Amino acid sequence: MTIHQVKNEKALTIAPEGRLDTITAPELEAVLKNALDGVEELTFDLEKLEYISSSGLRVLLSAQKTMNRQGSMKVVHANEIIMEIFEITGFTDILTVE
Repeated sequence: MTIHQVKNEKALTIAPEGRLDTITAPELEAVLKNALDGVEELTFDLEKLEYISSSGLRVLLSAQKTMNRQGSMKVVHANEIIMEIFEITGFTDILTVE
């Protein structure tokens, strides 16, 4: 998995590419741990994400909890497969998905 980051003052966009699963979730978790200080607006651009497992969902949930305390978070460009996973797991009720 490749993780692209674009930071603009207090806004951060994270764009993972590939598969977000048990093997790659810790990598994203580490990136977020170091990147969220001072961020008030977090965007996950999932346009190039092919798959997300429960481990990946856990990382998104953790990021949402952090951003609930310091700002806002949204998910954009999720494909049909990712959206179906969000709907089945109830994440469409937890996350702001555009």
